[in-house]
Amino acid sequence: MIRCAAMSLAMLLGVGAAAAQVPRLFPPTALRGELAGVAPPDVLIDGKPARLAPGARIRNEENRFEVTGQLAGRRLLVHYTLDAGGQLLDVWILRPSEIANQPWPKTREEASSWQFDPIAQTWSRP
Repeated sequence: MIRCAAMSLAMLLGVGAAAAQVPRLFPPTALRGELAGVAPPDVLIDGKPARLAPGARIRNEENRFEVTGQLAGRRLLVHYTLDAGGQLLDVWILRPSEIANQPWPKTREEASSWQFDPIAQTWSRP
């Protein structure tokens, strides 16, 4: 019985680790920036003041949701989307493999002039 429980636990842990490695698909509106947590809902994006939208969704490296209070005092490389009012709506804290995916637009102007491949999750400059 103990052996069965140990095997079940090992399988569950293996499934969790495998799920953490699933590639995330970012929308073409996602921009890259350095986020510095100030005092929620206020943050800095690339050193400029920004605000988290009501209902903002923050996902960590394991794609699990984090509460806004966990951003205070941290500096993170992220992908993010903006709502119609210019507030941060979706934030993804990047994994090392996602950081290595270069280039990635940092402004709306870059995103509108570059080409995005949603399957490969890559951008190409003109």
